[in-house]
Amino acid sequence: MIDKKQNLPRSLAAALRRQAPRAFQLDDGEACTTIASYNVHKCVGVDGRFDPARTAAVIAELDADIVALQEIDERLGERVGLLDLAALSEMTGLLPVHTPQNSRSHGWHGNMILIRAGAVHDVKPIRLPGLEPRGALIVDLEVKGVPLRVIAAHFGLLRRSRSAQATTLVEAATSVIRPTIILGDLNEWRVRTRSSLLPMLPHFGPLGAALPSFPSRYPLLALDRILSRPASLISSLEVHQSELSRVASDHLPLKARLKLGGQRQAQADLDAA
Repeated sequence: MIDKKQNLPRSLAAALRRQAPRAFQLDDGEACTTIASYNVHKCVGVDGRFDPARTAAVIAELDADIVALQEIDERLGERVGLLDLAALSEMTGLLPVHTPQNSRSHGWHGNMILIRAGAVHDVKPIRLPGLEPRGALIVDLEVKGVPLRVIAAHFGLLRRSRSAQATTLVEAATSVIRPTIILGDLNEWRVRTRSSLLPMLPHFGPLGAALPSFPSRYPLLALDRILSRPASLISSLEVHQSELSRVASDHLPLKARLKLGGQRQAQADLDAA
């Protein structure tokens, strides 16, 4: 169960005692789709080694239908993409939903979304407010016959910027009436009143289901999040820990199981929200 009184000192203490949860089972509903978020740290592991093949191997381990990646391009210069997308597709069946204007890049401000199967109807890159250059990808697609909006983002380091970025994404999400997922490295570890993610309430949840994902070798902080509108769309959340994932990046991947088969109930929940 989610601890609704969870706060930063309690979360840190639990992590230090190796008692922090690695997964949340939110209900017993039948889940049919896996979505994941992974900050790949420009394919540089905690051992200091640049190894895109190792990063690709972790993505393959996730066995996800939809994957949002952060820090997938070089930060400066021509912002060259860092993965061999053809090899990744052959390994996983995942394909990018967006072709950047800069043909050498993979993502938008380092954000990328890959899907295994489905129809992509629209992709909209947006800039996020704040002192740092940040952005998000808004993708409208159909997965297993269900319309879905997926918003992938990497929030800034400043709390005020993150709050403004959360507000921007809520406005983008609520502009349509369809189930929506927001996921990525949201750079926020607070889970109570000082959280910069509070503008997402009451639209998105479960905000209290915060799983430590950073740093990868000794996860203490829940920087990576997967949130949905309505919250009932998510059946379970899990931090992916493996021998490779603990070394391939400074973040661990985060996975969620989605109940797309329960679309009718999800839409009813959304209409009532």
